[in-house]
Amino acid sequence: MFGADKGTPSVLDGRKLSIGIVQARFNEAITDALFDACLAELLALGVQDKNIAHVKVPGALEVPVALQAMAERDDFDALIALGCIIRGETYHFELVANESGAGVTRLSLDYQIPIANAILTTENLEQAIARQTEKGRDAARVAVEMAHLLQEIG
Repeated sequence: MFGADKGTPSVLDGRKLSIGIVQARFNEAITDALFDACLAELLALGVQDKNIAHVKVPGALEVPVALQAMAERDDFDALIALGCIIRGETYHFELVANESGAGVTRLSLDYQIPIANAILTTENLEQAIARQTEKGRDAARVAVEMAHLLQEIG
């Protein structure tokens, strides 16, 4: 399945994969668009709808704990984190961005499960809107690719 460079899949095939998605509700118009693009791409890659679990949490800081609950179930080949953090006038942006990102990374390493991190961190709403569809699609492709890679290595 993997190309000559031993890292690039020749075909992203999600037919046999189970994927969990955690979506933050904060900035919901953006995260809904992220989810819609992600789901459409997962289905296009062959992931069966019945093998996609989707949960919503209040915000980006709550994403890691839901991902952890999914990782502990050991039912998923990969997970996806969806959220949107837009810079405001306070330090809160940095706190949320840094802590949610660190939590997602730690869980991926601790549980040895690929987690596609599509928690957008943008300066303004316009940047978030410009990225929402492509980042949703990217998250789906990353999840499928990394699930296969870890299966091959494992």
